[in-house]
This record gives sequence, C-alpha cells and structure tokens, in this order.
Amino acid sequence: QVQLVESGGGLVQAGGSLRLSCAASGRTLFIYAMAWFRQAPGKEREFVAAITWSGWSDYADLVKGRFTISRDNAKTTVYLQMNSLKPEDTAVYYCAARRQGVQKYDFWGQGTQVTVSS
Repeated sequence: QVQLVESGGGLVQAGGSLRLSCAASGRTLFIYAMAWFRQAPGKEREFVAAITWSGWSDYADLVKGRFTISRDNAKTTVYLQMNSLKPEDTAVYYCAARRQGVQKYDFWGQGTQVTVSS
C-alpha cells in the first residue's frame, strides 16, 4: 500500500502563488507516476498535472504556463507550484499515485483546500 499526505493549501488572493506538497510513504518503489487532481464545489474531479519518476510531465490546458509539477530526488515527494492563481482555481486538490503497469491512479490523498479570492 501507498499512503499520500498533501499539504500547503490555503487562502490566497488572485494573482498570488501557493506550493502544494504530497509526501508518499509505504511501498513507494511500486509508484510509476504521481499526479494532482482537483474538485471544485458542484463539479467533477479534474486532472491538473502529472509526473512520472523518469521526469516526464503533463498538464491540463487550464493550468499550462501557470502551474509546475516537480518531484524530489528521493522520488517520494511531489510538488505543485501554482502561480498567477485565479478564483476559478479554487478547489480541493488531491494527490494521486499510479503503479507500474496499472492504468488508473489507485492511491489517493485526503485532499487540501485551495481558495483564491478575487
């Protein structure tokens, strides 16, 4: 099993920045990729960004150029640097992990709230 714990959420004004962290523990050797998703009130959960342990990354169009996903060298922590935040970025942000050979993200954190005021 893999445990994921997010941190770094909070309240920020539009145009500001936040950095989210996701610490993985447990059987981390089995992790192939980690990602961030978000869910706003009344909306479905949506993909934000992902990174593989080889360093390949991907972003949703809505956050390209504003958000950056990265990982530490130990490959147990993933970060999401969020710049130029907009009120529409307000959501609960979830960290997720995917194992090698598994197509879906099957380990999830508890989420961290990000609120952007206008």
